[in-house]
Amino acid sequence: MAILTHALPPRAARLAAIAGLSLSLLALAGCANQTASSSVYTYGQAQQEQIVRYGTVVSVRPVVIQSDKSSGVGALGGAALGGVAGSAIGGGRGQILTSIGGALLGGLAGNAIENQVGKTNGLEITVRLDNGETRVIAQAADVALSSGQRVQVISGGGPTRVVPM
Repeated sequence: MAILTHALPPRAARLAAIAGLSLSLLALAGCANQTASSSVYTYGQAQQEQIVRYGTVVSVRPVVIQSDKSSGVGALGGAALGGVAGSAIGGGRGQILTSIGGALLGGLAGNAIENQVGKTNGLEITVRLDNGETRVIAQAADVALSSGQRVQVISGGGPTRVVPM
């Protein structure tokens, strides 16, 4: 086992710590799992009674499902990495300005990446229920549905799902 006998310079140690923290935060952000799939139930939704209605698909339209909650980790991680990268440029006041500029640009880029990751291809499904009512449900595009197809509309105690029969 090798033992380090020399310490990193304070600036390098600080940069390494900031980079490590930023990468850890980004990794944790990837653990957040939001889904609009008709096949996924949360633990709290399991073993809950659901209401099943039957109907026929009238139309299916592709949509994009966008997460409405931003954790801020993308912006924070991007700002930290941008600040670290900017601090490596220049010296004195110039280094301060490049650090600030890097943090701002990194924050914007990190936020944009997090927003892009929060998008899912979805379907807007219009269903005419057997009782004559019409319902529209948006869900992830992970189950093939088409006009005229018989489906079950499952609801109660959580999201409404459309599943083929």
